[in-house]
Amino acid sequence: MKANWNYPTAIRAGAGRIRELPACCRELGMQRPLLITDPGLRALPMVDAALADCREAGLGADVFSDVKPNPTGDNVEAGNAVFREGDHDGVIAFGGGSALDAAKAVALMAKQAVSVFDLEDVGDNFLRADPARIAPVVAVPTTAGTGSEVGRASVIVDETVHVKKIIFHPHMLPRIVILDPELTIGLPAWLTAATGMDALSHNLEALCSPAYHPMAEGIGMEGARLVHEYLARAVADGGDIEARMQMLVASSMGATAFQRGLGAMHALAHPLGALYDAHHGTLNAILMPYVLRANADAIAPVGDRLARYLGLPSAGLDGVIDWVLSMREGIGIAHTLADIGIDDARADEIGPMAVADPSAGTNPIAYDAGQYATILGNAVHGRL
Repeated sequence: MKANWNYPTAIRAGAGRIRELPACCRELGMQRPLLITDPGLRALPMVDAALADCREAGLGADVFSDVKPNPTGDNVEAGNAVFREGDHDGVIAFGGGSALDAAKAVALMAKQAVSVFDLEDVGDNFLRADPARIAPVVAVPTTAGTGSEVGRASVIVDETVHVKKIIFHPHMLPRIVILDPELTIGLPAWLTAATGMDALSHNLEALCSPAYHPMAEGIGMEGARLVHEYLARAVADGGDIEARMQMLVASSMGATAFQRGLGAMHALAHPLGALYDAHHGTLNAILMPYVLRANADAIAPVGDRLARYLGLPSAGLDGVIDWVLSMREGIGIAHTLADIGIDDARADEIGPMAVADPSAGTNPIAYDAGQYATILGNAVHGRL
């Protein structure tokens, strides 16, 4: 199965399409692309193969991989320095959500006169950037979760205040995306599960958002169906190319759908990730049923429609929550935050951080800090 489409950007989907990377770079006018990835991927043959293909095509490609699992402003600054010193003219964003977010931020910031946190997604801060100085990006996701390859923002940790901040510019959207399921075959089962649940969280929160965006709502519904059909298959058999392909698509769909907004899963996952350096997809996966239950009064109609669309054995929101719990158990996701070493000792700190997170603005119910602390406590202690 191979296909090209343009929504929300140019996407080349199908097994083996990573071999088109040099042509994609040339199409965007790149002569010296900087491939940005994470240390784990840097050690794998797929990165060397991509670099070799680019160099054989006459491109002056180099690599930067000093990226944390929750990328920081310092990671972005280090990438900026490598970009400038190497006289690079474009970025290949290669990897999971962390690498893609860092890479997009480097492409945005490397030649700007402002700092990365000057472009936090608040008001019209993005106008501080010179769009002519933003480098083009080819995005190559190797996990199916964040959908950062079709996003116009990056989540970057400001270590001075231990807060994840959303950096936004409309021109951060990668110009070309390569969705090649062969690149995800070696992904461990636990990471396949956690990133796949992250994709589900994007689709679900977009569905539950009260904002008016019917196109995003429809995408979220179908994205959830793809996760329902294919995530367990991808976890059980990492070599299942069809399941891998469909999960890559579900991931891109989730990030497209959340133009409609996110919600309390992400409003809590962002501060938890910043404070505990925990895996973002795992956090969303654990928080998911607790947030759905907390939002029950506002999202009952969504639960009804989703349960019917997925053909779940039980109707309504209860059926959706039962499905989430069953799927999580089947793919090895922990049931509580305590299971991954997070307690509620900092609930009084996390509650206000959740309220301040931009994702909170489109949760179906406007929670205060105390209510967020209660949801956090439920997720720590397993109270559904």
